[in-house]
Amino acid sequence: MRITVIGAGLAGCEAAWQIAENGGEVDLIEMKPEKYTPAHKNPDFAELICSNSLKAERTDSAAGLLKEEMHRMGSLLVPCALQTRVPAGGALAVDRTKFSAMVTEKIHSHPNIHCTVRECDKIPAEEIVVIATGPLTSDALAAEIAKLCGGGLRFYDAAAPIVTAESLDRSKIFAASRYGKGDGEDYLNCPMNQEEYERFYTELVNAERAPLHGCDVRDPKVYEGCMPVEVMAQRGADTMRFGPLKPVGLRDPRTGHRPWAVVQLRREDAAGTLYNLVGFQTNLKFGEQKRVFGLIPGLEHAEFTRYGVMHRNTFLNAPAVLDSTFQLRRDPRLFFAGQMTGVEGYMESASSGLLAGRNALRFAQGLPLLTLPETTMTGALAHWVQFGGAGDYQPLGANFGMMPPIEPHIRDKRERYAAFSERALRDLADFVAAGSWK
Repeated sequence: MRITVIGAGLAGCEAAWQIAENGGEVDLIEMKPEKYTPAHKNPDFAELICSNSLKAERTDSAAGLLKEEMHRMGSLLVPCALQTRVPAGGALAVDRTKFSAMVTEKIHSHPNIHCTVRECDKIPAEEIVVIATGPLTSDALAAEIAKLCGGGLRFYDAAAPIVTAESLDRSKIFAASRYGKGDGEDYLNCPMNQEEYERFYTELVNAERAPLHGCDVRDPKVYEGCMPVEVMAQRGADTMRFGPLKPVGLRDPRTGHRPWAVVQLRREDAAGTLYNLVGFQTNLKFGEQKRVFGLIPGLEHAEFTRYGVMHRNTFLNAPAVLDSTFQLRRDPRLFFAGQMTGVEGYMESASSGLLAGRNALRFAQGLPLLTLPETTMTGALAHWVQFGGAGDYQPLGANFGMMPPIEPHIRDKRERYAAFSERALRDLADFVAAGSWK
């Protein structure tokens, strides 16, 4: 049985892998390198756009639990991430170039996956299809999807700048992870005193932004998780100090005290030649980025290899059109995966591809589709896709709040999260042992 997968991002690659590993034949269609979206640059598959971090790794966190579940269900991307990781404290961050290259090589070398480079401007008729074209789906295909699904919703997504390590002033920067996690030197920290922070804040909120097109630029919808730093700053003078610039868990060795604010730089590649500004997604004009971010101690002469950008994304009103199997109710031969379903985050997108791929194959085989227990993080995300939003569906990443509560209630948050994780992995093991995950 042959299944078409459109799009070789994280969700599409995971879907194709699941189908192929379980005996199906895959026609994987990807328009790169023939055509690129405004946000894509790398010809390889599974390109990471906004950040190179896949969030927390520990299993008593929602993000870590999701990755552990995927690993146990035969994920392609989680092992690739582990093999291309770079130091990032308690997070799993990767060398994005090596990660994409590894995924691409594995996809190309699989005998059941047949790759075609072309833009897909229409949904193939009469075929079983997994549509994983991402939130920057090309215009022609997006129009067909919108017509099929009764329209789509738009939001804006942003990416952070990347600077060269050699251009940093190390005399003003110290290496450390919050609370000494990791090897203690996974991040570079640019400390600010109160005067430096207030000057930076003033310049940031008054900096000139790049124009947005195709929406009401007065109030564009943005992901909370990818909030442009200048938009965040407008919420209040101390908002950033309780967000990406929070100084807690850090002590400046030059003063022996906690700084007023800290800008963290995370390693972008394994060699440590590039760093990204953590939490600095932005839509400032490029010249303004260089000027304003140059006020950060240690970045006065920073060389930018990529400026931050903001781009339009699109997602479906999934509860109106999709089931938790990621199958389209209106046309059961079609499955959707990735950010266009309204899951937020790299691994959340990949987890939807994992489920959509398995279910597309089972549909082709005439088998019942898989619905994971809602007590698992993978199942909770899928449940959100079908039932979330209460009339105002918005993208959402993995979090324990979307899971059924633990009874009796555990007051201590760390203990409660550990209990969520233990229950999820136990229920997933039972699900697999029952023969459901085959």
